[in-house]
Amino acid sequence: MEVITSQDATQMGRKAAEDGSTLIRQAIEERGSANIIVATGASQFEVFNALTVMGGIDWSKVTGFHLDEYIGLPLSHPASFRGYLNERFVDTVSLAAFHYVDGEASDPEAECQRVGALIAEHPIDVAFVGIGENGHLAFNDPPADFGTEQAYIVVNLDDDCRKQQLGEGWFKTFDDVPEQAISMSIKQILLSRAIICSVPDERKAEAVVGSIEGPVTPQVPASIMQQHANTTIYLDAASASQLKSN
Repeated sequence: MEVITSQDATQMGRKAAEDGSTLIRQAIEERGSANIIVATGASQFEVFNALTVMGGIDWSKVTGFHLDEYIGLPLSHPASFRGYLNERFVDTVSLAAFHYVDGEASDPEAECQRVGALIAEHPIDVAFVGIGENGHLAFNDPPADFGTEQAYIVVNLDDDCRKQQLGEGWFKTFDDVPEQAISMSIKQILLSRAIICSVPDERKAEAVVGSIEGPVTPQVPASIMQQHANTTIYLDAASASQLKSN
C-alpha cells in the first residue's frame, strides 16, 4: 500500500485522477480495453472533476461498473448514486458501457446476481473507491464480510454510516437514510488490478489511521487494502493529520 498526501482535496483529486488515467491508458494499450469501478460520495468530487477532463483516454474502450446503491431510493432522489454518476461521470464521457446497480429492482438478490454475472466477464483494471467515516469500503460496514465469494451483496447500513450520509447533506433527516443497500463485496473489490482510494477531510482522519496503520480487521473494513498488491491511498492534509508517519 502506497500513501500519497496532498495539500488539499483539489490537489488530491487531481493526483488520483492522473494516476488512475495512466492505468486506464495502460490497460487499453495492453489489452485493447479497460474496465473500471467508480465510487460516489463527497470523496470523489475532485477525482471526477479531474478525471473527466484528462486527455489521452479513449473512453469508447472503457466499461464502467457501479460500486454500490441504496435499496429503494428512486433515481430522482438527490442522494441516488445512479443520478450522481450520471451527472458527474457517465454523461460527461462516452463510455463503451456503464453497468449500474438498480437499487429499485423488485428483487435485490436477483439484481446482485445480474450485475455479478456482468462483472465476472470484465476483469477490473482500476477501482476508484473511498473510505467511510466508520472505515467502510463501499457499503461494507463493520464488521465486514471478508469471506463471501459473491460479487455484489445486500447489506444493512449501520447508524454511523447513515449519520455520515445525513451529515454530508444527502438527506433531510436520519430516518430518510435507507437502511439497506446493494454493495460490491470486499473480495470483488480486491480482484481489481489496481485500487485508487481517495479520502479527503478531517472527519475521515480516524478511519484513515485504522485503515493504514491498524491491523487488518473486519471492524475496519478498508484495512483489507493493506493486503492488496497495488493499492494507493490519496489523502489531503486534513485526512492525514492523525497518521503517525505523517
